[in-house]
Amino acid sequence: MPRLLARGLILLVLLLPHAPRAGTLDRAAMERLFPAPLVVGEKEASPPVWPIFRTAMTSPELVAYAFESADLAPIPGFSGVPPNLLVALGPDGSYLDVRVLSHHEPVFLEGLGEEPLHRFVAQYAGLGLRQSVKVGSATTGASRGGSAAATIDGVAKATASVRIINESVLAAALAVARAKLGFAAGRDPGLRVTPREDAFEPLPWPELLRRGLVRRVAPSNAEVERGFAGTSVAGMDAAALAAPEAAFAEIHIAYLNTPVTGRNLLGEAGWRALQRDLEGGHHAILLLSSGRWDALGEDFVRGAVPDRVALIQDGLPIGLRDIGLERIALPPGAPEGRATILRIGAQAGLDPSQPWALELKVTRERGQIFPERVSQVLAAAYEPQPGLFLREAPDAAGGWRALAAERAAELGLLAAALALLLVALARQRWLTASPRGFALFRAGFLLFTLGVIGWQAQAQLSVVTLAGLVRAAAGTGDLSFLLYDPASLLLWGVTLATLVAWGRGTFCGWLCPFGALQELARQAAAPLRLRQVRVPPRWDARLRRVKYLALALVLGSALLPAPWAEAAAELEPFKTAITLGFDRSWPFVLYAGGLVVANLVLHKAFCRWLCPLGAALVLGGRLRVPDWLARREACGSPCQLCRVRCDYGAIRRDGGIDYDACFQCMDCVVIHNDRRQCVPLVLADRRAARGRGA
Repeated sequence: MPRLLARGLILLVLLLPHAPRAGTLDRAAMERLFPAPLVVGEKEASPPVWPIFRTAMTSPELVAYAFESADLAPIPGFSGVPPNLLVALGPDGSYLDVRVLSHHEPVFLEGLGEEPLHRFVAQYAGLGLRQSVKVGSATTGASRGGSAAATIDGVAKATASVRIINESVLAAALAVARAKLGFAAGRDPGLRVTPREDAFEPLPWPELLRRGLVRRVAPSNAEVERGFAGTSVAGMDAAALAAPEAAFAEIHIAYLNTPVTGRNLLGEAGWRALQRDLEGGHHAILLLSSGRWDALGEDFVRGAVPDRVALIQDGLPIGLRDIGLERIALPPGAPEGRATILRIGAQAGLDPSQPWALELKVTRERGQIFPERVSQVLAAAYEPQPGLFLREAPDAAGGWRALAAERAAELGLLAAALALLLVALARQRWLTASPRGFALFRAGFLLFTLGVIGWQAQAQLSVVTLAGLVRAAAGTGDLSFLLYDPASLLLWGVTLATLVAWGRGTFCGWLCPFGALQELARQAAAPLRLRQVRVPPRWDARLRRVKYLALALVLGSALLPAPWAEAAAELEPFKTAITLGFDRSWPFVLYAGGLVVANLVLHKAFCRWLCPLGAALVLGGRLRVPDWLARREACGSPCQLCRVRCDYGAIRRDGGIDYDACFQCMDCVVIHNDRRQCVPLVLADRRAARGRGA
């Protein structure tokens, strides 16, 4: 049956016509969304946008371009279907409105509900493409961040989904901005520019200046005074009036990521330390300030965001933050002054291979009780030298790299735990040498799986991902949605790799949060001494087939209209129990909770008989190379201890292992290696003892 199922699914995918990816709104719908006094113009073909006008006297005034994200940036969500958002973009690149037209994100459908999603997209109003918009934690609060950056609230338990929404809004808006608004405030988010590691030669400070790798800006007192001419604060600087040709300030700036600049300025030790701070694609700029005016300000605190300095590229302000280094050792010849290193986040969109500028804000005050402040800006342009950078074409992985960098600590913890598990499973005898030690290790790792992998990292693998793959194969062919959840992607990689080594058991027995929840619940209920129900082998074999029907139902429904697919995916209780932590309407909680309770007397009934993901892993487990569970000649004849103790029914009467049913719980390995439990070993020891006594 599994082989017939696989062939049928492949045939169905091949025969299904590709799904269209066009928007859905017609003129009548647009006029309802933008009623009078607004006027909806004719839809343009390239790009597909609706101009929105307001009548001003006798001539219409363009107030926005409205478009659907699915027309311009069909980034698949976790169901494999791109979310579709209506975006109204003003002529200045600001978001006037963003609304959800349609989506198929499982976490918002009969889960959290759609209200959190609508609140999320409402935050875009008032922001724009000239800002770096970042999705933050749902608990830290949103921040408009001035003109350069903004952080909008994420949605707890839907981190990956809202990041896909954000990428859809940004990518679609940038396409319209480049085509219709005439400015390049935002480049393709996947563009990757990296310094060339081989472009290095030792250079002294004067040569760095001569080549433009270090830029010197030294405005005179007279230049600054001219900037305040005609204002209420003109002529207030007595020192400037006394020495107009003297330097007001001396500023040196340099981009430190390139080895020829960074290594020469900071030395080898400083360069290596900086590289550790910049992991994840961040940028660093040296700012050396000397003279009468301090570019950072007297009240500047290490590690803070400077308010006198802004970085501008293509009209886009980009956020800066001090790295907080107390001592920076510059090479001989550098002037005395206040040196700091400013970091630019990887998501800010800086292209270091293109010109940029530092804007230095000089402010004067007049009055004491209610002071009047007047500012002017001094520009310090920086022209990168040719041949120092590699530019890679945009790809879907660019957004993934930034996301992975944000979750580096979490991914590192997950990777370390997975490595520990793989090493332990590869050393069976060492792992099971002490039955009590093994029991403690297994209980501890199951707690990690439930608490960290499941509830914290939200990395519960699901058949929904497989359904998304089917839908993508039949439609867009775009699998980039997998990259927006790096924790799950890492877990998928380990799961697929271990299918070859051990079969489906590594995930089902160790890495499935819902499976861990069931097993931990059973351990907690052990003092109740509930009677365990054993299903006869004949019925067990029949019930195992049900999960293949469940798999066929879920994957087949992925090719049907969305409501059917979403309803079929609810066969899995993972979204209710793990993703949403049972915070859901009572029918779903009753179903998921009922499965956990049933497991107390009927061990992992869902996993063994109903789980569609388990069925898919069984099919993948047919790739398993070794029979990794050791057996003895006496196993099965006459000894039946392991078979009787196996709660999964994975040991046949003849002592052989049914790896399709094995969850790698290792209980039989503990027995096999324990001279106090394994019957053949116990009998052998008794015979040896009698022989010695004779």
